[in-house]
Amino acid sequence: MDRYTPLRARTITLVGLMGVGKSSVGRRLANALDLPFKDADVEIEAAAGRSIPDIFAEMGEPAFREGERRVITRLLENPPHVLATGGGAFMNDETRKLIKERSISVWLKADLDVLVRRVGRKDSRPLLSGKDPLEVLTELAEKRYPVYAEADVTVETGDTAHHVAVDQVIRALTRHLEENTP
Repeated sequence: MDRYTPLRARTITLVGLMGVGKSSVGRRLANALDLPFKDADVEIEAAAGRSIPDIFAEMGEPAFREGERRVITRLLENPPHVLATGGGAFMNDETRKLIKERSISVWLKADLDVLVRRVGRKDSRPLLSGKDPLEVLTELAEKRYPVYAEADVTVETGDTAHHVAVDQVIRALTRHLEENTP
């Protein structure tokens, strides 16, 4: 048994705003813990047979969120892994309840100016299409931060390298397990 064994007992689900690093940090976290990595967005695209922007454009956000809920439900039935979710997944009451029951949830948080810089590099985010990223992220933060705060663990990543964020997450998870294990 190594020091990471307790961290491998349950799925670790990453939540937070777009651009915070759920996928990139999640991949590295899974590698560090020797766990499989799943990206809910990739799984949704595979299940739907189309890209997320196409799902939004053709079916709308409510249909996307329903598919997202179904995919995350299925993923949470798998053995422990690291799961990166889309920014809005934790906002769905049913999805959030499942995440909290079947995994340890980690809110990755960074300053909005950092997120604006990161999301500006990609053109594939439907909620930003044709809009000011700072304005959209500010509105999302106001709505989502109180809900993200329900996550088991919060990690302020700042504008750090991914390996630093991974270390921060591992330390926070270890602390959480120490404080919550009888």
